Amino acid sequence: MERPDDRTASAVRFAAELVAWVATPWALAAHSWVPAVLAVVVLIGLPTVFSTPGDKAQVIVPVPGSVTILLVLLQLAAAVISAWAAWPAWAAVLVSLLAAATLVTERRRWRWLLSVDHTG
Repeated sequence: MERPDDRTASAVRFAAELVAWVATPWALAAHSWVPAVLAVVVLIGLPTVFSTPGDKAQVIVPVPGSVTILLVLLQLAAAVISAWAAWPAWAAVLVSLLAAATLVTERRRWRWLLSVDHTG
């Protein structure tokens, strides 16, 4: 099975990731700058280091597709939870809608990620 070429899904996912990268440290900075910095390192670093072969051009540590899906879910959860914690309700609603759109647009990619052992 060939990886789906869906640029819309990639753009929606990237927008949600950007929100996670901004909203999470924003929400955590109110408590301390240390968890805010750690959150950015985790949210950007984990998907950079751990990726599924065939899903990205550069793979540092190959992982099964299920791990890549869990990393996306982590980003979405961080975006939504942090938006509700740090931003006005109207912005958090928009972030929640973006996360829902990401779940819908990612279905083909996730099906592909789960279809075979990509760590091979």
